[in-house]
Amino acid sequence: MLAFCLAVFLLLITPGPGVLSTAGVGTAFGFHAGLRYVCGLWIGTNLVALIVVSGLAAVILSIDWARNGLLIASSLYLLYLAARIALAGRRIAFITAASIPGLSAGLLLQLINPKAYVVNLTWFSGFILLPNSLLLETLVKFLIINLTWIPIHLLWLLAGSSVNRLDLSPRAHFAINLAMAAAMLTVVALALAALV
Repeated sequence: MLAFCLAVFLLLITPGPGVLSTAGVGTAFGFHAGLRYVCGLWIGTNLVALIVVSGLAAVILSIDWARNGLLIASSLYLLYLAARIALAGRRIAFITAASIPGLSAGLLLQLINPKAYVVNLTWFSGFILLPNSLLLETLVKFLIINLTWIPIHLLWLLAGSSVNRLDLSPRAHFAINLAMAAAMLTVVALALAALV
């Protein structure tokens, strides 16, 4: 059980599309706006876990064009989110309070995020906690994952939004937004490099 908890913690705390976009949304738009985004990520994470547990993910990921399609779709979506985060510090006509990434943005990211599927496959198939009860083991894993997932993402959101409480110049705030966007672009580049 300890090995599973450690694996959950390490796979969640390390930068990936979910935590990077959470910190970026917090930095660009603030904690409260970021909460809606994190709620969407959380719903999406649990939907992906259900897709994995049902076996549907194994079927989808075994098809090259479907796996690559998910990777390309998530990369394009991360590029879009990175652009919104990078440009949030400037007065751009298409970036308004109404366009803050919310619940649906977080949900969509998780549903097309290949890392979410791979991580959940690792958790649900790689660790045997209760060999005599698959149902109880699955429920325990969902509980542990959620009890770890929620505080980690709230901490990333808080870290990102804390930048807003610092008395930074608009230029410094813009530079931080660019750094967050660049980190997300690095994740995209690494994911796309795996295709080659």
